[in-house]
Amino acid sequence: MSLNEMGFAAKEAAYALATAATAQKNRALAVIADELAINKAAILAANEKDLEAGRASGLPEAMLDRLMLNDARLDGIIADVRNVITLDDPVGSEVDCKVLENGMTLSKRREPIGVIGVIYEARPNVTIDIASLCLKTGNASILRGGKETFHSNMELVKVIQTALEKAGLPAASVQYIEKPDRELVTELLHLDQYVDMIIPRGGAGLHKMCKQNSTIPVIIGGFGISHIFVDESADLQRAPDVIINAKIQRPSACNALDTLLVHRAIAQPLLSALLPSFNDNNVALVATEEAMPLLSGAETLRASKEQDFDTEWLSNTLGITLVDDVNDALTHMREHNASHSDAILTNDLAAAEAFINGAGSAAVYVNASTRFTDGAQFGLGAEVAVSTQKLHARGPMGLTELTTYKWVGKADYLPRP
Repeated sequence: MSLNEMGFAAKEAAYALATAATAQKNRALAVIADELAINKAAILAANEKDLEAGRASGLPEAMLDRLMLNDARLDGIIADVRNVITLDDPVGSEVDCKVLENGMTLSKRREPIGVIGVIYEARPNVTIDIASLCLKTGNASILRGGKETFHSNMELVKVIQTALEKAGLPAASVQYIEKPDRELVTELLHLDQYVDMIIPRGGAGLHKMCKQNSTIPVIIGGFGISHIFVDESADLQRAPDVIINAKIQRPSACNALDTLLVHRAIAQPLLSALLPSFNDNNVALVATEEAMPLLSGAETLRASKEQDFDTEWLSNTLGITLVDDVNDALTHMREHNASHSDAILTNDLAAAEAFINGAGSAAVYVNASTRFTDGAQFGLGAEVAVSTQKLHARGPMGLTELTTYKWVGKADYLPRP
């Protein structure tokens, strides 16, 4: 496999995509959705091969859950592709338009970034999310999924490339690195002659490796400890529903709750109210020494170690600690990588504003679950990643975040004086 050849083909495809009309791109997306439905049995059979291999190799349940496709999930993926068709195409839109004193009309016009390289792990849905969003915005993509999803991704990319050709667009608009060799990842990270942006989707180790080794701009995201702080003014009748939703709706998701911060003044009644749901949902609690006596009825409970609060659990485990106030909660969050999704439950406007201003997270919520950090929930359609860095894009990256802009000046044969 020659990554240089893939890069060259992707760059050529990107030129074609950059000038493709919205109608043609939407046509390609519609065909992809149709082909996914037609080939559902083959896709699920390929996914079952990956699941069998994953079980045999001892993959943890959280990873198997991320890997798994079924009828409902595949129907959801198809619906997401069709939803992207309905979204406005940002390419060609103009912002900040103004007329200068010399008569020139000056604006910023959105255009595709070019070629996007995406490295991800056991998430076959990411293959479709990336392909659909990149196509809508006129970007070519080079994908490298984890070895755990090999059969699933190969089948999905075959469907995508067939659909592209039927829609009159280059099959190389979406390419997949078939070999799982780690050296190919390093080679991709140095393919700056052709690739314009790298997006890693995985754990902290993957992001660190990409950031340290890439000669291409890297979007860092997807990892971060998600917190909920329950203030002393919170509605203790309604707060448990939000906390349980954030923890158990999909524990393997990156926006699932990792650490519960509880104001000391309301710790006893809140934790007592939460315990039955924790036990019913097999939540394993990891608590500080001070919080342990308040959780004595928990079926699974152990004392915390300091590194526990730096752990993105991706499972039915929850860290619990007590704090004095919103500032104490924010101090804990700063020390323990609050960069993804964090929430405060409160009826105090001043506490809410202090939390919003003090949290360094890509998404901050007041009286809502952290599980809302999602492209579809934000009305963006599918997402290509959740960025936790501060430059270019933050939070769920939808269509607009996959574009850049150029300055366009229009005048009547105007020389500079």
